[in-house]
Amino acid sequence: MLILAAVPDIQLLNLRRAAAARFTLARAGSWAEALSTIRTRPVELAVVDPLLSGEPRTREIERLRVLFPSLPLVLYTTLTPRTAGVLLTLGQRGIEHVIIARYDDHPLRLREVLAEEEAHSASRLLLDQLADALAPLPRELRWVLEEALRSPAGVQTVGQVAARARVDRRTCERWFTRVGLPSPRQFLAAARVLYAHRLLQDPGFTIEDVAQRLGYAQAKTLQQHARSYLGLTAGEMRLSLSPQEALEQLTRRFLKPQRSRQVIAS
Repeated sequence: MLILAAVPDIQLLNLRRAAAARFTLARAGSWAEALSTIRTRPVELAVVDPLLSGEPRTREIERLRVLFPSLPLVLYTTLTPRTAGVLLTLGQRGIEHVIIARYDDHPLRLREVLAEEEAHSASRLLLDQLADALAPLPRELRWVLEEALRSPAGVQTVGQVAARARVDRRTCERWFTRVGLPSPRQFLAAARVLYAHRLLQDPGFTIEDVAQRLGYAQAKTLQQHARSYLGLTAGEMRLSLSPQEALEQLTRRFLKPQRSRQVIAS
């Protein structure tokens, strides 16, 4: 999971200790860099300091909230008279998770907060939606598919899935058939469409941004997949379907009837 760290050096050091091997950090030294990173890299959580620019600011953080409402935001700052009012204002905007530097930012505490916020990330919500469909698969294969859903740009082919699960391609395909899933190729493509749909709910992402984040060489390929799997253009699916409706539509099209009923009912 990639975390945006728009914080000064001291907080960054603590975040690195807390992240350990579980999380990866993307440092942003300015608000412009933070915005660019969110749009171009698979950021799932943002940890930001209102003092990033040297002065306590609310406008830039409020802008991130408006542009990317699905992105979990954690404030990590120093408590001073200057920041007290900023924290109050941001709390009124719905940004309530605050870590105070040198007070409650022990690495264990930070790791706990990051893990809690991970549960609200786009990939985690998508995994929860597909959990029933993936449950019958062998553990190693399920883990690889979960990683593919967290980082769609990193696992894009059936060969990559099979290699990481340490099985041959035919065995991988037989497992999918056995549990009523579409082919691995179709599953990966459909999962990327679902992930794209979730990202497109945020007004800060363009179709081109989403295509880049998900590893499409061209935005038109995302458009083709959207039409194939949802019968809509990327722009249409952004406006026409909720995440649950998108999942149910894909379920009806590509899962066997018995699996379809189980997933929709869950």
